[in-house]
Amino acid sequence: MADLLLELFSEEIPARMQVQAAKDLERLVVGALSDRGLLFEGVRAFSGPRRLTLAMSGLPAKQPDVKEELKGPKVDAPAAALDGFLRKTGLTKEQLKIEKTPKGDVYLAVIDRKGRDTIEVLAEILPECFAKLPWPKSMRFPGSPVRWVRPLHGIVCMFDAEVVPFEFAGVTSGNTTMGHRFLSDGKPIKVRHFDDYEKALHDAHVILDAEQRKAIIFEELKAAAFVRGLELIPDEGLLDEVAGLAEWPVVLIGAIQDEFMDVPPEILQTSMRTHQKYFSLRDPKTGKMANRFALISNMVAEDGGKEIIAGNERVLRARLSDAKFFWDQDRKRTLESRVDDLKNIVFHAKLGTQYERVERIEALAGEIAEKIGADVAKAKRAARLAKADLTTGVVGEFPELQGVMGRYYALHDNEDIDVADAARDHYKPVGPSDSVPTSNVSIAVALADKLDQLYAFFAVGETPTGSGDPFALRRAALGTIGILSQNKLRISLTEVFAWSSVRFLSVALVREVVPVVDRVALGLEELGYDALAHKVFNEQREQLASPKYAEEASEKFRSHLVLLMKFFKDRVKVALRGKGTRHDLIDAVFSLGIEDDLVRLVARVEALQSFLKTDEGANLLAGYKRAANILKAEEKKDKKTFDGAPEAKLLSLPEEKALAEALGSAETSIAADVKAEKFVEAMGVMAKLRAPVDAFFDKVKVNDDDPKVRENRLKLLARLRDTLHLVADFSKIEG
Repeated sequence: MADLLLELFSEEIPARMQVQAAKDLERLVVGALSDRGLLFEGVRAFSGPRRLTLAMSGLPAKQPDVKEELKGPKVDAPAAALDGFLRKTGLTKEQLKIEKTPKGDVYLAVIDRKGRDTIEVLAEILPECFAKLPWPKSMRFPGSPVRWVRPLHGIVCMFDAEVVPFEFAGVTSGNTTMGHRFLSDGKPIKVRHFDDYEKALHDAHVILDAEQRKAIIFEELKAAAFVRGLELIPDEGLLDEVAGLAEWPVVLIGAIQDEFMDVPPEILQTSMRTHQKYFSLRDPKTGKMANRFALISNMVAEDGGKEIIAGNERVLRARLSDAKFFWDQDRKRTLESRVDDLKNIVFHAKLGTQYERVERIEALAGEIAEKIGADVAKAKRAARLAKADLTTGVVGEFPELQGVMGRYYALHDNEDIDVADAARDHYKPVGPSDSVPTSNVSIAVALADKLDQLYAFFAVGETPTGSGDPFALRRAALGTIGILSQNKLRISLTEVFAWSSVRFLSVALVREVVPVVDRVALGLEELGYDALAHKVFNEQREQLASPKYAEEASEKFRSHLVLLMKFFKDRVKVALRGKGTRHDLIDAVFSLGIEDDLVRLVARVEALQSFLKTDEGANLLAGYKRAANILKAEEKKDKKTFDGAPEAKLLSLPEEKALAEALGSAETSIAADVKAEKFVEAMGVMAKLRAPVDAFFDKVKVNDDDPKVRENRLKLLARLRDTLHLVADFSKIEG
């Protein structure tokens, strides 16, 4: 067994592409080797600013010999079929064998392939793998058809301490690499195996492993902050990025001028992170951002980094001056004065402007606020102002601060604190780890924003697909589910979407239809046909308010609702699956067609899941499935359903009488418990059905010779099915 060492050395690779590129390289090489029968013991991929590295261990020196049998056409098949088979196998007709099969004699090709040396296979497949790397962006170089992310300078490819000879993008493979661009002596480094390669790079100030670089940066950041009495503001994304920017990371601490410290910390942090890749620090005593920042240098400077720090402070001063200018300018106008500016921002070509959307959200937030006990006036005010910060300079420069800046501007305008908080929180949650709004006003606006987004895009046919979700509707649905479930809000989704439908259709009517009517009437008036203009105007307005239009709108709502509820059901599955809830139980409850209260849904599913873990639950489910299977078969055979209550006088056996009596009592109790949302108690009632159900199937012959007795017993099973369906559709439950 031998080892493979592969390195692709280039100009600086964008940090955001490095990790995925290393994974793609590993995937492509491993796949190509596996396809050729070359297995291995282990593989490790590394990424960095200037190199992608792959180290594989336990590769055989040679491919295994392969004996392959291929069945061909029948012996009496047309000559063209045989010719094609011969071309495919590379054999002659005399080399084929004949095999007898139940369908006749067929030609059989027995191909013996001798394994090639692994080094020869590697030389063939590696350039193909490099060419297939799916870079998000790449460039083409003069004289070469190959595209690559940055100019490629060298390739190390060693197999069992020997160079694997090949060429890619005008670069020939070899056994030498280079160390750090500035800190090494600039001489080529010869390598044979991975161990000496990694050590040689470290001696040349290159830390190969990105995770090791991250650990070094993180520990040095904490230490540098600690000695100054500060602490690091964690930023995992930035840590990943800077680990891809420095081969030999060194942490340095710079100062922020006091004149910028009255700017909101979110602006400072975002500016430093986005433009300069600096970490922010805070004072643990006050919890406020400190006037210090941490930068990651790729140099060990003789002066301890003083010049590097000074240069970065000058650049930061210019950046923060821009940010402070936007902040100062934005506060010269109120959020209220900016609302009309939203008329100039298109939300979506089919959905109008942000202003029209705000109108819908404002009305919907008021409806939701009334439902959940929030201050309606505050909710509507917050909804009206929530999107106004989109017109500000700060949000234009840093879009990720939308909402956050809305709160600052609202407070500056002396808006109510609940209104300001809702302007900030209405986007939440923006991801699975983000918190949800908890104050009622914020909840109302956040739900209105997400539910309008969902209904509007479904209404114009812009629904998510398997390959994409450009309008983040899945995130909006999961956010809605999170807000409702974590705050235990009792809201009917059907009712909310009905509100959304009314708001959407009314705004769409004003935007699309009414202006057309107005323009027609105005044109007639200009031509002197005042009476005709008046008639056209009134007739069209009456038509839009007619029962026919209302029926069309109602039908649209129903079709959109079906799609939306299916979409929501799938998102609920995703949300609950992460908590260990079975997806089939969600199906079982949703399939009843009456459950659109998420809090009640979750309670019902959790109670059902607990019940099915018991012996009574498992056995009752088995009894249900047995009953359902019998009913399905007999209903298909008789071409009818066995509805209606069984006749007491036809119940002759003790076991069927006991089951009928138990079902009569259980049906009433379960219905009452479900209505009162006592789902655990309802499961307890169902548990008592286990014994009579088991006894019935042990002692009673369902398909009795007497047709009337048979039908009566089938009705009894149908009643069992219907009773259990008061809780959930047990046919959807697996097991």
